[in-house]
Amino acid sequence: MSNGQAAREMQSRLLDRRTAMLVFLTFAFAYFLSALIRAITATLAPTLTQEFALQARDLGLLAGGYFLGFSFTQIPLGAWLDRYGPKRVILCFLSVAVLGCVAFAFASSFSGLLVARILCGVGVSACLMAPLTGYRHWFTPATQLRSNSWMLMTGSSGMVASTLPVQWLLPVTGWRLMFWGMAALVVLAMAIIAWRVPRWHEGANGDKRTGSAQMALKSAETPANSPREQSGAGYAAIWAHPYFRRLVPLGFFCYGGLLAMQTLWAAPWMIRVAGYTPLQAATGLFWINVAMLCTFWTWGLVNPGLTRRGVGTDRLILMGLPASFLLLAIIIVAGSQLFSWAAVLWAMYCMCCTFVSLSQPAVAMAFPGGLAGRALAAYNLVIFLGVFVIQWGVGLLIDGFQLLGWSERAAFQMAFSVYLACGVSSYIYFWAGRMGPSGAELAKTP
Repeated sequence: MSNGQAAREMQSRLLDRRTAMLVFLTFAFAYFLSALIRAITATLAPTLTQEFALQARDLGLLAGGYFLGFSFTQIPLGAWLDRYGPKRVILCFLSVAVLGCVAFAFASSFSGLLVARILCGVGVSACLMAPLTGYRHWFTPATQLRSNSWMLMTGSSGMVASTLPVQWLLPVTGWRLMFWGMAALVVLAMAIIAWRVPRWHEGANGDKRTGSAQMALKSAETPANSPREQSGAGYAAIWAHPYFRRLVPLGFFCYGGLLAMQTLWAAPWMIRVAGYTPLQAATGLFWINVAMLCTFWTWGLVNPGLTRRGVGTDRLILMGLPASFLLLAIIIVAGSQLFSWAAVLWAMYCMCCTFVSLSQPAVAMAFPGGLAGRALAAYNLVIFLGVFVIQWGVGLLIDGFQLLGWSERAAFQMAFSVYLACGVSSYIYFWAGRMGPSGAELAKTP
């Protein structure tokens, strides 16, 4: 397909401003719920630990089970998104999320909780990839960067809702009734998506591309660039792509680690190392997630301007991410010495980690539109495998160091030091490959 034909095809599928806003808000509501379901275990950790006699490794496995289920679906999810589109795929997946929430409400053992969390992870696994795949087709590149940041901001608002609001409701409703409520909200999100999100092969004004329009488009495509050809392709080209492989360790340890800390280990650190009460820890998580919400909002505002000025994502990641390593090192060394500053330091750490979130839209734009779903799903698989491994691995390390006779505080500090070393190593690997093609350069691919 020539550049002019590619530009005309892109223009034909762009959504008008009003429709784009409605589509964004619709997807954002579903992603808000997915983040709430994801992060609620951090606030419920003291309650679940007491009721089910959980150890650190159990807590890590329970929280990580969500991400394990999430990871199981990523490879087929990408192919389904490219073939069937965001609307059909996310509706099918959210029905599993409803089942997972109901199963969690009924769980009477640790194994029941774990199975339910895996189902929840499977069910919401399309809540970010589906909209990002749609945005790759329906929005301009600058709008994609803004929408990605604001989707993550919406996720942060879901995490905010999982902290103090959950802590306040817990004595009134109990955790089981909360999951019944979340199941009902997911059903509502499904209804709105079915109503508002356009079908995959509709144009900007909702018109289906059929008949002569499809024939004209087909005749203008070369076999190599045909979306049909791309939708039938596998993952080999994605996994072999040099830029994708350069981002893999960073996504696994830094992006996955950010989610692992934010959704689980920040709260136990504040309680068991810094000496917070469960309510103080929930308050700390609340402000951590508010800070993340504001950060992603800011990224959404500044990203289009940075793109126009030629400031690429690679440069931003290389400049900003080291601050997160420094802050985590301060958290580890300080332990309980900075009691009143623990939540502030965790908030600053998470905010600095958001530089790595810019890699997600960069991955999508580094590949042709027909491969965007698989590229995003493959990178998401890396991220959420990282979350699972880090959440469970930190728990295993904490228990292991305690079996060696270390105090709980020292075991936490050593486990987090291992995690920090992995993050720094992944950054060095990314930095060493900086002479290769960047995401900004690859984003020029039609």
